[in-house]
Amino acid sequence: QVQLVESGGGLVQPGGSLRLSCAASGTIFSTNAMGWFRQAPGKQRELVASIASIFSGGNTNYADSVKGRFTISRDNAKNTVYLQMNSLKPEDTAVYYCNYRQLWQGGSYDYWGQGSQVTVSS
Repeated sequence: QVQLVESGGGLVQPGGSLRLSCAASGTIFSTNAMGWFRQAPGKQRELVASIASIFSGGNTNYADSVKGRFTISRDNAKNTVYLQMNSLKPEDTAVYYCNYRQLWQGGSYDYWGQGSQVTVSS
């Protein structure tokens, strides 16, 4: 089992910045990926950004809509993933969910955080 605790959401004006954090605890595999998804009202949940562990290649992946504005990073010693969000736009408004994906040969399993509201509005 893996537990995820998110922090850092809130209200920000267009053009502002926020940083989301997500700490994982429990049984952490060396092969994993952590990331952020978001879901706006009436829309499907979508990937924002992800970062694989070193043992899984260490690759990062971003949605086209956030490239150049958002940066994902992780502190492996703390099992924590961060999402730095700059130049925020109203269309970034959504509930952001932390994701931990446990990986093994031939399969995977997802764990989810509780969700953090991000509202971009003047």
